[in-house]
Amino acid sequence: MFFTPGKTQFSFTLQWAIVTVGGFLVSLFWIEVGEKPDVGVAQASLGGFAIAFPQSLMIRHHILSGRWMLATLLAWATITAIGVGAVGWIVPSTQIFPMRILWGTTLGTVGGFVIGLAQWTAIRQSVALAWQWMFISAISWAIAVPIGSTVGIVLLRSTRLFLGEVAGLGITWLIVAVLTGINAYRLLR
Repeated sequence: MFFTPGKTQFSFTLQWAIVTVGGFLVSLFWIEVGEKPDVGVAQASLGGFAIAFPQSLMIRHHILSGRWMLATLLAWATITAIGVGAVGWIVPSTQIFPMRILWGTTLGTVGGFVIGLAQWTAIRQSVALAWQWMFISAISWAIAVPIGSTVGIVLLRSTRLFLGEVAGLGITWLIVAVLTGINAYRLLR
């Protein structure tokens, strides 16, 4: 299940998506999805750990997995502490589509860049083009958050259940996982 040099891009990306989305689902045992002020630094840190741990197992032959976990955990704590919010666990309070897209793109870019910057510190000595990871992360989150947020509001309106917003977050994590998985494979080869 873990990254080996003979693995194809498809199998690596699929496994990366499974462990990333799986980490998100596990994190829901500790984190209550809500609006920005509802998710605190401690919860975001736990969520970051739930995501980073299985990812670190996949890439442990290329980087120090402890660094990856610590960097990811600190990134989530940082973006939450500076007011961006735990982007992967918060939903916007607005019900207006264009505002959700703007909100998602902006916070996704900032949050993704901070996460990518932190993770870059963990991979920079082991991965030749590691600097690209900051931008890969920022772009992945900038694409995924507005899509997931839009899906979430559509599901909320059609079902009248907040679970629709949670499903939207799941879509966000799936998109991020696929985009970062494709690029992690490329960088680790």
